[in-house]
Amino acid sequence: MKRELLLEKIESYKAIMPWFVLDYYQSKLSVPYSFTTLYEYLKEYKRFFDWLIESGISDAHQIADIDLATLEHLTKKDMESFILYLRERPSLNTYSTKQGVSQTTINRTLSALSSLYKYLTEEVENDQGEPYFYRNVMKKVSTKKKKETLAARAENIKQKLFLGDETMDFLEHIDCEYENKLSNRAKSSFRKNKERDLAIIALLLASGVRLSEAVNLDLKDLNLNMMVIEVTRKGGKRDSVNVASFAKPYLEAYLEIRAPRYKAEKQDTALFISEYRGVPNRIDASSVEKMVAKYSQDFKIRVTPHKLRHTLATRLYDATKSQVLVSHQLGHASTQVTDLYTHIVNDEQKNALDNL
Repeated sequence: MKRELLLEKIESYKAIMPWFVLDYYQSKLSVPYSFTTLYEYLKEYKRFFDWLIESGISDAHQIADIDLATLEHLTKKDMESFILYLRERPSLNTYSTKQGVSQTTINRTLSALSSLYKYLTEEVENDQGEPYFYRNVMKKVSTKKKKETLAARAENIKQKLFLGDETMDFLEHIDCEYENKLSNRAKSSFRKNKERDLAIIALLLASGVRLSEAVNLDLKDLNLNMMVIEVTRKGGKRDSVNVASFAKPYLEAYLEIRAPRYKAEKQDTALFISEYRGVPNRIDASSVEKMVAKYSQDFKIRVTPHKLRHTLATRLYDATKSQVLVSHQLGHASTQVTDLYTHIVNDEQKNALDNL
C-alpha cells in the first residue's frame, strides 16, 4: 500500500476510535512501530469494538464512546465469546462460503489486543503516575499455536528457499532471462525498474533484513565501502547489519541510475524509490512483495520477501554452524528463533542415517 494511502486509512480509523486508543497510537509512534503495524492494529481494534457494541457488552452507540471501564471489567468468558465469534462469523469475502477466520488471523487479533491491554495496564501513566487500570484479561487468554514440529516446518520452508547456487541463479534469471517472455509494453516497465528491483532483492538475499527495514532505508544508511547498512529494528533499535559482497554490483548499478531515472532530488532521502506521475516516492512494502512474487514465480516458486530472509539465515548457518551469528545478523535477541535453521541444514543428520 502506498504510504500516502496508508496514512489516509490510518486517519480514517483514528477518527472513530476512543480517546485511549489515540493515546496508545501516539505512544507507539515514539517506539516507533511501523505505520503498517499500527494500521493493522487499528483494524483489529475496530473489529473488536464493533463486536462489543453488537453483543451488548458495551452500551455505547459508536466506537468512540466505548469507555475504559468496559475494557477493565471484561471477563475471560467475554473474550472466549469473542474468539468463538471470530471462528464462526461468515466470511467477509463475497465469493467465499467459508465460515470464520483462520487461526492465524485470530492470533493476530489477540496479539493486537494484548498490546493495547499491556499499554493500558502497565505502560501508560495518569495524573497520579498510575496505569489507567490494572486488570489485564488478555493474560488469561491463550492463543492456539499450529501443531507442527520444527523439523516439519523446516521441511516445508526448505522448498521455498533459494539455497546454494540458486541465490545467484535467481538474480541472474531476473537480470538476463525474465524479460524474454514479456510483451513490449511490459519490457519497457521492467527495464525502467530492473536495476532497482535487482538491488532490493540482492540486498534482502545478502543481509536478511526484514522487508520493513529495507524499505525504510535512507541513502545515508548504506555504506558501500564497508558493505554495511544501518537499520531500525523492531522496537526502534538502530542496528548495523553486514551485507554479503555479492550484492555490491547490484547496489552500485542502482545508485548510478537512481537520481536521473527517478528524478530524485536532495530532499528525496529514501534509498529505494519509485516514480508516480513524475514525483519520486519511497517504495512501499506491498510493491516489493508483488515484485518478489512475480520474479520468484517465474524462476522457481512464488515466495515472499520473508522467505528471502530465511534463505540468508539458512545459508549463513550452513556456512558457520553458529546460531549466535545468525541471530545477530537477523536482529534477534536470542538464538531460540534460529533453531529452525538447524533443522533446515540437516545434511549431517541424513548422512548419519545413511551410514546406519
